[in-house]
Amino acid sequence: MKIVVQRVKEASVTVGNEITGAIEQGLLLLVGIHEDDTDDQLKWMCEKILKLRIFEDDEGKMNRSVSDVEGGILVVSQFTLYGDARKGTRPSFIAAARPEKAEPMYDQMIEYFQSNSSLNIQGGKFGAMMDVHLVNDGPVTLILEK
Repeated sequence: MKIVVQRVKEASVTVGNEITGAIEQGLLLLVGIHEDDTDDQLKWMCEKILKLRIFEDDEGKMNRSVSDVEGGILVVSQFTLYGDARKGTRPSFIAAARPEKAEPMYDQMIEYFQSNSSLNIQGGKFGAMMDVHLVNDGPVTLILEK
C-alpha cells in the first residue's frame, strides 16, 4: 500500500459536476493499493495516519495529529501510484490491485476512519475520473508505504 499524505487547508473532489467529498483543514490521502496488500497493512496505515504528527503546535513544531486538530480526512483512490515507468514511455500498472480487490479495501479504509475517529471523513468515487482541488498547507507532503 502506498499513500501520499498531504496536509491541506482545504480539499475537495469533484466527479462530473458533483462534489463527492470536501474538507477544511486536514489530510488529503491519495491511496494506491497493491495486489498483495492485506487487511493488516490497511489497519496499520489507518492507525499511522490518525496519529501522524504533522500539524503545528503552539510553538510552530509539527507535534499534533489530524485527530488533535480535529481536522478532516479526504480519501481518494489512485492506482497510478503503482505506475512503473522504468521501461519505455508508457507506465505499467500491473502491480496495482485489480478493482475487485482495491475497491473493497478503499471502502474499508473510509469505514475504518469513520469508526475509529470523530473526524469529518470524506471520499472520492472509486474508479471515476476525478478533479481534486486542494490548498496544500506548508507544503507538507509525505509518502507512506507498507
